[in-house]
Amino acid sequence: MQPPAPHNLVERTIQRVVFTSRWLLAPIYAGLSVGLLVLLVKFGQRTFDLVSHTLSTSGENIIVGVLGLIDLALMGGLLVIVMFAGYENFVSKLDAEGIDDKPSWMGEVGFSELKLKLMASIIAISAIRLLEYFMNLKDTPDREMAWGIGLHITFVVSGMILAVMDRLSGKARG
Repeated sequence: MQPPAPHNLVERTIQRVVFTSRWLLAPIYAGLSVGLLVLLVKFGQRTFDLVSHTLSTSGENIIVGVLGLIDLALMGGLLVIVMFAGYENFVSKLDAEGIDDKPSWMGEVGFSELKLKLMASIIAISAIRLLEYFMNLKDTPDREMAWGIGLHITFVVSGMILAVMDRLSGKARG
């Protein structure tokens, strides 16, 4: 058996380096868990503020406070989806064998589904923010309201275009 030709050795080395470099993403996905911890702290702070001011604030402010909690919860879920699906799609499979409470979608969300879930979460977060603006209509400047509506419409249209493109590319493959 002959030793590999030099160009094959160089090519294999480059391929191995490129393939192994995916592990550079692992600390980034692990770092997102710090973001999740920060959201948890902020959620606790807002929950405490909401509960401590329950008797002294208006119903509208309670609703806005609860919407803020929902916003943080959606952002936390979005982070978990990005951490799990991103890690599994770009780095390595997560070893969750024998874990009873493993999310049902874990290991089944491909890059295409990840994009759509990400966009759906962004749209939901945008809608909640817009609802907060409407609940505080008298305190929300017109310019801020206009930007909020414009951004939300942009997210919705972008999500619809992304979904159509995904569906069309799926039909082209299948």
